[in-house]
Amino acid sequence: MSEHIREYLAEDVVDAKICEIGAKISADYAGKQVHLVSVLKGGAFFTCELAKRITVPVSIDFMSVSSYGKDTKSSGVVKIVKDLDESIKGKDVIVVEDIVDSGRTLSYLLAMLQDRGPKSLRLCTLLDKPDRRVVDVKVDYTGFQIPDEFVVGYGLDYDQKYRNLPYIGIVEFEE
Repeated sequence: MSEHIREYLAEDVVDAKICEIGAKISADYAGKQVHLVSVLKGGAFFTCELAKRITVPVSIDFMSVSSYGKDTKSSGVVKIVKDLDESIKGKDVIVVEDIVDSGRTLSYLLAMLQDRGPKSLRLCTLLDKPDRRVVDVKVDYTGFQIPDEFVVGYGLDYDQKYRNLPYIGIVEFEE
């Protein structure tokens, strides 16, 4: 089986939305510093672009969690592959994710991070797929709500491919 990628959200549309989210975060955190926790690997692309558009002081750390492997659906088993390098105790933290799908991974991750004593903890995602949600997760900053399609590009992958696409595409599988 092979796959074809159909453009869904053009690069300029994604860029404009990231500017909008950056402005909202900047207003919400005026006079404060925000600590972004990027969820690797997919979230790195979005995190870097978002950080450039936030006007308050920003620090960044990275975590890697996995629940997909080589499949197109979350397994529900969350594995911490790389933990944070710095403490988040007393910090205003925003977890930055590429996509919120079932909510399982983020529910686990947010609960774990909350136990580490941040001053505040919010969630920002480029893409939200509410039709796939099985665990309720509060998303504070959302780029786009999308239908239940398997998407790639802008950091999102299928079997480690297509992360480098400058747009969001839908994977269409062909026999």
